[in-house]
Amino acid sequence: MHYSNFILLGLLTAGACSSSVFAQEAFNESAVDSNTTVTSTSNEHKPSTIQAIRDLKHLTKSDLKVNANAAQPDAVKDPLQPLNRQIFLFNDALDRNLLKPIAIQYVAKVPEPVRSPYRQFRKNLGEPWNAVNQVIQGRPSRAAKTLGRFTLNTLTTLGFADPARRLGLSTEEENFGVTLGYYGVPSGPYVMLPFFGPSTFRDGVGMAADSFGRPQKYLLDDQDGVYWSTNVLQAVDARSQILDIEESLKGDKYAMIRDFYLQRKSFQIAEKRGDSNDISFISDEDDIDESFSDEE
Repeated sequence: MHYSNFILLGLLTAGACSSSVFAQEAFNESAVDSNTTVTSTSNEHKPSTIQAIRDLKHLTKSDLKVNANAAQPDAVKDPLQPLNRQIFLFNDALDRNLLKPIAIQYVAKVPEPVRSPYRQFRKNLGEPWNAVNQVIQGRPSRAAKTLGRFTLNTLTTLGFADPARRLGLSTEEENFGVTLGYYGVPSGPYVMLPFFGPSTFRDGVGMAADSFGRPQKYLLDDQDGVYWSTNVLQAVDARSQILDIEESLKGDKYAMIRDFYLQRKSFQIAEKRGDSNDISFISDEDDIDESFSDEE
């Protein structure tokens, strides 16, 4: 499951926005109640949002040193849960009312033979940064294979197809957050970012580094309109890939997404260290394009 300068930007704004979203959700659920009940229900959640934002000041060094994983108690891995849930409601409302409808139309109007090469093209652009992270991780042979993939795919198909895979040069998605984890940097608490979704303090720092490592930033440096348009298209494409998967999410959707994210990150880091057998997780190279969560 993938995503920089917005890590801190918007926490306060989204918290306030999500408060109104939460109030609206409460209103919809209690439409059968009296106006007095609706008003009191809405007011109950506004102070909780403000309090959750104030709780950011109460993080201790111990909180920041935690290495969050799915098996830990919520108080350990997710001390910012009140605020995280508010931001999750904001993101979810934005998704249901804007991103998901657009993604549905994207799938309906754009055929898979067009969507798939576009997706592969973006993945190919990320290969040089993958190689940089692999070198930093002390895995030069893996980096050489990644650069080989990039060269072969670029020269033969401009990156729109993946002939390198048929030659045994498989892809391995990387980001700087995973590289930090590879060297034992604690993840810090789980955090739900406005617009970007699931993350941790460590992965948030990694996202900032990743934003400077992707070729798109430099290829389109003087073309802001094209740059942001491609990012919006990438977001829509990434959302379209989970239209079917989301139907399997039942119960506490927030907790399921959080634990899935933390488990996947633990597996990625353990796999690169060579001890992934200690962590049970099903991984597939054809998973959703993670660069969505790694770029601006």
